[in-house]
Amino acid sequence: MDSLHGTQTRHGLEEHGIQNVNTIYWNLHTSHLYEEAIRRNEGRLAHLGPLVIRTGHHTGRAPKDKFIVKEPLSADKIWWGDVNQVMEVSCFQILRNRLLAYWQGKDLFVQDCFAGAAPAYRMPIRIITETAWHSLFARNMFIQAKPEELTTHVPEFTVFHAPRFHAIPEIDSTRSEVFVVIHFGERIVLIGGTSYGGEMKKSIFTVLNYLLPEKNVLTMHCSASMGAADDMAIFFGLSGTGKTTLSTDPRRVLIGDDEHGWSDEGIFNLEGGCYAKVIRISREAEPEIYETTRRYGTILENVGFDNITGRIDLDDDSLTENTRAAYPISHIPSATRTGVGGHPTNIIMLTADAFGVLPPVARLTPAQSVYHFLSGYTAKVAGTEKGVTEPKATFSACFGAPFMALTPMVYAGMLRDKIVRHKVNVWLVNTGWSGGPYGTGKRIKIAHTRAMVHAALDGTLAKVPMRSDPNFGIDVPTTCPGVPVEILNPRNTWSNGADYDAQARKLAGMFADNFKTYADAVTEDVRAAGPKTLGS
Repeated sequence: MDSLHGTQTRHGLEEHGIQNVNTIYWNLHTSHLYEEAIRRNEGRLAHLGPLVIRTGHHTGRAPKDKFIVKEPLSADKIWWGDVNQVMEVSCFQILRNRLLAYWQGKDLFVQDCFAGAAPAYRMPIRIITETAWHSLFARNMFIQAKPEELTTHVPEFTVFHAPRFHAIPEIDSTRSEVFVVIHFGERIVLIGGTSYGGEMKKSIFTVLNYLLPEKNVLTMHCSASMGAADDMAIFFGLSGTGKTTLSTDPRRVLIGDDEHGWSDEGIFNLEGGCYAKVIRISREAEPEIYETTRRYGTILENVGFDNITGRIDLDDDSLTENTRAAYPISHIPSATRTGVGGHPTNIIMLTADAFGVLPPVARLTPAQSVYHFLSGYTAKVAGTEKGVTEPKATFSACFGAPFMALTPMVYAGMLRDKIVRHKVNVWLVNTGWSGGPYGTGKRIKIAHTRAMVHAALDGTLAKVPMRSDPNFGIDVPTTCPGVPVEILNPRNTWSNGADYDAQARKLAGMFADNFKTYADAVTEDVRAAGPKTLGS
């Protein structure tokens, strides 16, 4: 096998059982990866420099195709079920051997990186893939190793990424041709059958969600930013709730947009890049993220592209609503290069309530924080998924259930301990609809949401009078600078108060039904922290 370009570490591919491949491209820099991706027709160079690619049939994650190998080291710790499905060791061995045979005679790209910005918790990782653009994705999203670090780099976890290799369910015991398989004993991830780049980053996140809590580090699906007074804030939220948008604020220092750890020393980014959803973003509403879509080094997944002019169209959803930009965090002018900060002063839990009943902002007690953290609520709107004709409630434990390797109670218990110990203010912020459900009401203006978030972060909201929401029992500010008073009470924005009451009871019942899963595992004050009005 030949090696080409870049810096090869002393830990060769033979250590992974990889043999008889054609050319190995070791730790190529961005310019070389651009050249290889374009030469191999993997992508197109767009106006001003981003690399536009297509992921094919799969334009998002495949959570139903994720498996964890049931082996002695981790079997008693994993949160088994629909999220973490079992794969037997023998099936893993068959799948890996078939993948290794498929790789014989092919070119491979290797990126040796790190996960975890805090030196005490930094884990060396290796991404091996058969395409140049995926290698660039790994280089963008993880923490790049310095040249002197590559000479001693030994991966503690390795991703075998084979997007063009398809599983055979009858042979490999998978659900389909797609697979994401984690083996904690052998410290290997196998990914195949899909070109969607997000599978790589989320598989390593799942790995860290297993490893870091054992070191007393709470791993979180959240963004984080820091104010001028070094005041830290973290933002929990599922896709579409504004987690990336609200944390990328020119007035604050961005720590990271998606994955963080919370240790005894403070917050640290688990990644080295950002993976922003960019459908219909604008220079006016999200200036810093918008500018990344016009920069060299950024990968644009499934974004609209004019083959003649080379210009992109961020409003084009013909391939998917889930268009993405993957870029190094250094593309954001307000981002820190260290990726670390102190303990948070405020926590924002984001939800996009398409039923139009949750208040736009509310303060949570520690018990309520645990309740809403375990609930992880948002709502999908009609038209974004096939068969969804009205708002659909989505509950995802810890605001990221698909990536949680351990039971949600582990993360929830750690979160409560840290909230209490560090006296953190917790806020529930609804970035969804007001004046009615989706289709009738209107989405809360991002300018109003930003005003509420700023007021929470600078301490203003903690000083204003509060009212208790009769349905959800949470304290709602009665005033907020820059926000019309009537918006703060969602019932007042509906034309018919009785319709609001019925919708609120409906959503409260959904919360209660979902929380039955955790009712026996939480303390009494957490059980009592849920909705006050039930029924239909």
